[in-house]
Amino acid sequence: MTSPALHHALTDPGDPPLRPLPDEVCDLLTALDAPPRLAAHLRAVHDVAWSLTAALSPHLPFDRAAVLYGAATHDIGKTVHVNELSGPGSAHERAGHELLLQRGVGPALARFARTHASWTLPDITIEDLLVSVADKIWKGKRVVDLEQKVVDHLVRATDQEPWQAFLTLDDVLSGLAANADDRLAFQARHPAA
Repeated sequence: MTSPALHHALTDPGDPPLRPLPDEVCDLLTALDAPPRLAAHLRAVHDVAWSLTAALSPHLPFDRAAVLYGAATHDIGKTVHVNELSGPGSAHERAGHELLLQRGVGPALARFARTHASWTLPDITIEDLLVSVADKIWKGKRVVDLEQKVVDHLVRATDQEPWQAFLTLDDVLSGLAANADDRLAFQARHPAA
């Protein structure tokens, strides 16, 4: 049975409205009795990933469904390491990856729990990078080296000049950052426990 606070975090429309998480992710969060603030955070990042992938898909080939799933589950390990909801820590990354694998999620989707903060690893894909960007820009944070990796992918995919690819990405991210305060307020309305 879903706690009323978790149910509210999963169904609260938000202002401006946030898209709902995929049903299978809602079911997983319910089964794990996730903290409501985590559910709210995952909704905010998932919503940003939706807009980010919609804006970039005409310019860049990637697996949009994988990015959206990754954004919706990237911090699932915080159901185990709840202290990392309000403080620093990376233990949730490995824990989330293992938790998803244990719950029957395939490695190609479970990996986002492990890679969302590790965009400098050599085997990082564009999907990993887009989940990482969504996890930063939802709160208006810009990370130059992360964004440069996405620009590099855009340059290779479109034959644009680097400055053109940068402007393409910058326009998208600036638009997404504009509603960061609303998303932060949405997350803060939901209890951490």
